[in-house]
Amino acid sequence: MAIRPLAPTNDPVLREKTKKVRDFGPSLQELIEEMVETMRAEPGVGLAAPQVGVSLQVAVIELPEEQEEEEQEERGDKDPYRGKLIVICNPEVVKTWGAEEQEEGCLSMPQYVGDVTRATRVVVKAQDRRGKQIRLRAEGLMARVLQHEIDHLNGTLFVDRVESLDKLYRIEPSEEDGIDKEEEAV
Repeated sequence: MAIRPLAPTNDPVLREKTKKVRDFGPSLQELIEEMVETMRAEPGVGLAAPQVGVSLQVAVIELPEEQEEEEQEERGDKDPYRGKLIVICNPEVVKTWGAEEQEEGCLSMPQYVGDVTRATRVVVKAQDRRGKQIRLRAEGLMARVLQHEIDHLNGTLFVDRVESLDKLYRIEPSEEDGIDKEEEAV
């Protein structure tokens, strides 16, 4: 497998509505494996096919295993998606609850972060990497990542969801501290 180059911010593929996955054969499986490798190498917690130049409704998500103590206390348990690789094809958000503004970043726009309001809980229907129908019920970070990646599949970037320019911040790397590659982007 190989790490794929990320599409540059101005690549038109990032602004296209992607095509539905109809063939779940070997070429899709290879794309998924390469997307996973790319996401982990960057490092990110999610990656959609347009971010590697492919106009298909495919995204991979892998939340870090660790969970903030505060988040764990809020939920009363450990997030079931932590540490698991999730592959979604042809996803659709079917239900949302709540709203929360939080800072987001993106592998497609590594020089920016912004405050984005998203639903706090979602239900998403999709197909897994083999074409089997699945339903994901998520809240917190997983809900945010699902919405972010599905946006990519519809040609929407997180900056399109930033309310105003005063909620978008440019990250200026310096020789002293640089951009911490260990920080994960959605």
